[in-house]
Amino acid sequence: MRAILILALAIAGLQVLAVPRAQAEAAPAAPCVQANEACARWVSLGRGSARSMVYATYALNRPNPAIRRVLIMVHGTLRNADHYFTTATGAAFLAGALGDTQVIAPAFHSAGKGCEDRLAPDEVSWSCSGDSWRSGGAALSDPELKSFDLVDQLLKTLADRRLFPNLKAIVVAGHSAGGQFVARYQMANRVHEGLGVPVTYVVANPSSYAWPDATRALPVDDATPDAAALGWKTETPHTRFTYGPPGAEVLAQAPRYNLWPFGLAERTSGYTAGMSDDQLRHQLVSRPTTYLLSQVDVLPLGGFDGTPPAMAQGATRRARGEAFVNYLNTRLGGSAKVQIVPECGHNDRCVYTTDAVLPVIFPDAR
Repeated sequence: MRAILILALAIAGLQVLAVPRAQAEAAPAAPCVQANEACARWVSLGRGSARSMVYATYALNRPNPAIRRVLIMVHGTLRNADHYFTTATGAAFLAGALGDTQVIAPAFHSAGKGCEDRLAPDEVSWSCSGDSWRSGGAALSDPELKSFDLVDQLLKTLADRRLFPNLKAIVVAGHSAGGQFVARYQMANRVHEGLGVPVTYVVANPSSYAWPDATRALPVDDATPDAAALGWKTETPHTRFTYGPPGAEVLAQAPRYNLWPFGLAERTSGYTAGMSDDQLRHQLVSRPTTYLLSQVDVLPLGGFDGTPPAMAQGATRRARGEAFVNYLNTRLGGSAKVQIVPECGHNDRCVYTTDAVLPVIFPDAR
């Protein structure tokens, strides 16, 4: 009798030990939220050994049924993916979405003159400055690789049902120069329609846009420099715009105002070479996009583009965005959303942690 009791207790003990172990194996891993080597992941590009680094809250190469949504956050001109990863994970925490969201911040590192990042073995060196990396330009280390290829590869990996079987939504977002990247990637990428997972784009406070034709907002009504400077006085998007070919004064200062990446002309290299203007225009207005414009982003701060082609789009970042979205919706039949982020200036952390923005970047968060 005693032997039977001891055996029963032993079996019970094994069962008690086995339950936590099974639960531990089934439980999702805790999200990685530090912008360091622990959260660094590698994305293979091209046919060789080239790779590019991203920060991510969860592994990209292991099945994770807990993931319901993805936020890809593209950094600004400083290539500070660590800062943007912290912004994005902080926003996910505020939204209560860390447990079921894969947060990713790509790093467009460069060993070019003026940047001189320390690259890992086989890490792609992207362009150091200018518009190249933010408009689908070629890598310095391999002309066959384009900056948009990195997000293409991320989207294809994330859409693999063997890895993320319960994924319902992907959001590609960026601020400032990252906003330029996302605005142009939205209209240009070749993978959107074939992924099988809905993708939306969130463009915040870029200095310029790739206009779909040679018209611009003329400097009248809400597009005058004085009106643009005082645009911060309202949280409602401005809509009084008149469009047409730029006047003689603008043309004298910016005769090449419509060249890519400010317009669609002369796309002779990079990701968009060979794509027709009509294809880009169609994708621009057909893909779901929200434009976030900070209420008080009306000063030439934070890397503001004051070059003549950019100034031809408006006097301030906010005015440029309002005129651009209004044109897409009223002239091209688009349905883009525009949201003024109250009390924010040119500050990604203010924008992406605002309560009204959280549902945009974390759809259907619990």
